[in-house]
Amino acid sequence: MTESLDATDWAILAELQRDGRMAFTELARRVNLSASATKERVRRLEAAGVIAGYRAEVDLERTGYPVLAVVRLKYPGPGTRHEPLRRLLEERSEVLECLRTTGDDCYVLKVTTRSMAHLEEIVDALAQFGSTTTNLVLSRTLPFRGPREPRANTVG
Repeated sequence: MTESLDATDWAILAELQRDGRMAFTELARRVNLSASATKERVRRLEAAGVIAGYRAEVDLERTGYPVLAVVRLKYPGPGTRHEPLRRLLEERSEVLECLRTTGDDCYVLKVTTRSMAHLEEIVDALAQFGSTTTNLVLSRTLPFRGPREPRANTVG
């Protein structure tokens, strides 16, 4: 987006991150715009790629995947091909997210499984690519909330 986001854009983003299915009339009421102006703003944010899509938040336990873990993968070294790992990640629906990172670990993955044995199967599949470290998630202290409008007095 060539121009920066204004306070109204940020308000729209905040509301849609809370409820992506909100009617334009309700969204307009919450951000103090007309429904047509709100709809135009949303379309502009979509066209600019700021709003990249809409998703349902799914309760993992209720879908039969109560185990949530973070798996860190350290690749063996320079020159290692990453394409075989990418193929495995595409095939395994248990991998919810994968981030390529700097530091000791090359990848950080969020994984959900039906059981500890199922998690062990996933970790074993990943271990063919390098050493792994696995942490079980006990609870979500701060669920994903998306970006918010920067404050003028924040550092960084």
